[in-house]
Amino acid sequence: MAIDGLDVAFWTGRKVLLTGHTGFKGSWASLWLARMGAEVAGFSLAPEAEPNLFTLASVERTLRNSHIGDLRDTEALRNAVDDADPEIVIHMAAQPLVRRSYAAPVETFAANVMGTVNLLDALRGREALRTVLVVTTDKVYENAEQGLSFREEDALGGHDPYSASKAAAEIVTSSYARSFFEERGVRVATARGGNVIGGGDFSEDRLVPDIWRALRAGEPLTLRNPKAARPWQHVLDCLTGYFTYVRGLSERADLPRALNFGPPPDATPVTVAALAEAVQAAMGGSGWKPANDTGPHEMMELEIDSRKARACLGWKDRLAGEAGVEWLAEWYRDFNAGADMRGATMRQIAEFEALHRAGAR
Repeated sequence: MAIDGLDVAFWTGRKVLLTGHTGFKGSWASLWLARMGAEVAGFSLAPEAEPNLFTLASVERTLRNSHIGDLRDTEALRNAVDDADPEIVIHMAAQPLVRRSYAAPVETFAANVMGTVNLLDALRGREALRTVLVVTTDKVYENAEQGLSFREEDALGGHDPYSASKAAAEIVTSSYARSFFEERGVRVATARGGNVIGGGDFSEDRLVPDIWRALRAGEPLTLRNPKAARPWQHVLDCLTGYFTYVRGLSERADLPRALNFGPPPDATPVTVAALAEAVQAAMGGSGWKPANDTGPHEMMELEIDSRKARACLGWKDRLAGEAGVEWLAEWYRDFNAGADMRGATMRQIAEFEALHRAGAR
């Protein structure tokens, strides 16, 4: 039986603590949760990129409270938890960049591992708490690059510090869940999302922002690993998976405690070059060149199997393939034209909700 993660009746009045609310995915999630009636409190570092979706879409004004702080600051984090008094926690805050993790491994492990420890510890004993979803990544699996599509039961690992830190966060979450939360009936789980694309991403070292910056500057696009394949998915599909999982965990005791969220099982793996060319075509550009220096090691092949999430939640994509590319291109076209980006972002959320309702009939 499908679970409707976008049901306003479920979210209305729910106190939600969202970490990472100033980031790309976090900004979309903040706007959407508030639109569905949730009382959202955020905890995150200040936005790093300029421009950034958090500012462009005036995300802060939709929140009950916005705490700017560091996961490594236990006092600030506990104060935010006390203020939010959450029933639901969605933990997205992280150091999310593979290349930066090579340059700053201690910072990466501190944020992604000890940050998760600090949050889960601050949540112990919260009377109102019912559900915690820790968002990790598709890169938590031990990847020998043999063309496998990873399932939730596969071994965790990580070559680079980012991937290893997220695999460690999975182990931390499982330990806290079994040691402190399960006996109280608090459901704690992890969501392993694919490579997310969508409007409003201006981060460093990510493909779509790199394409936008190159087009904006009138410069050729440089690709570090054009032949690398990734499980791309639109941010609205990914967030629908997270929201659906949260509702399922809140209402059912039989769901797995880790799920993959990625492209359809029958989807052909898409390379960096193929996605770049599709996005360029949608944005009105073309052409790329390989980088002279590809930088530190990154996996060339990565696929995740999302059949379990589709089966037990009834979750599915609405913007797979070309549709997702067109939606992200539309967002950047609006931005380039000087549109009201809060309005443009909320319009895409409303249009996605209509697709969701039509597909659920």
